[in-house]
Amino acid sequence: MAPPRRRFAERYRDVLASIYLYNEHRGYTSLDRVLEAVRARCPDDTAFIAAVEKHRADERKHYLMFRRYFEREGRMPLAVDRSCGHIDHFIRIAFGRSIEELDTRAVVADGALFERLCRVIMLTEQRGMRQVDILLRSKVVLADPALKDIFKVVERDEPSHWMPYRDWLTRNRRPQPRWRERLTDLRIHRELMFVRLPAIFLNRRVPRRSSWPDEADGGDTALISAPPEAIA
Repeated sequence: MAPPRRRFAERYRDVLASIYLYNEHRGYTSLDRVLEAVRARCPDDTAFIAAVEKHRADERKHYLMFRRYFEREGRMPLAVDRSCGHIDHFIRIAFGRSIEELDTRAVVADGALFERLCRVIMLTEQRGMRQVDILLRSKVVLADPALKDIFKVVERDEPSHWMPYRDWLTRNRRPQPRWRERLTDLRIHRELMFVRLPAIFLNRRVPRRSSWPDEADGGDTALISAPPEAIA
């Protein structure tokens, strides 16, 4: 049997990668709705549309990197669900409904709702950037070269994921994230880090997925500028 410290590190990485795989998949599939809203609300803002398209492609790329990680490890990820999704909780609180229930047409028609959506995405991505910075200082993460390489790619991509939403709000003289929204972001983060993640870590009965999340994506093969060493 492996020493306790090694078992702890392996379990931590297993839980961490499973949660990231879920969130990256949730991210790019949710951004399909955001793209629909941006194209309808800002049809002439080609730079903003292109930035959201890149954001979506990057999230898909990150998901594939985590999938390849588990494939190389020879196991499926843990079956985590939306209870571990930062964006799931934020959308539910900000709009009073799930991502699937979000009415894209209503968001397009109502400027206040569209601005709120931009702020929610901006805060979520800023939170993700700060978290990756912390993880890349973790000895447990750094001890796994493959996982470290994945997070280095995520670190490189993250700034381009929140800046376009900030810039759009600035260009259109719309409010940046409000203090209540920032507090909501912080509360969600703390719940995920101090409640959800430990609960999964300690619960050895959490099953593994029997299939990959993207198997239901209808054959989406978008993979833009993914580093070969990260997905090979």
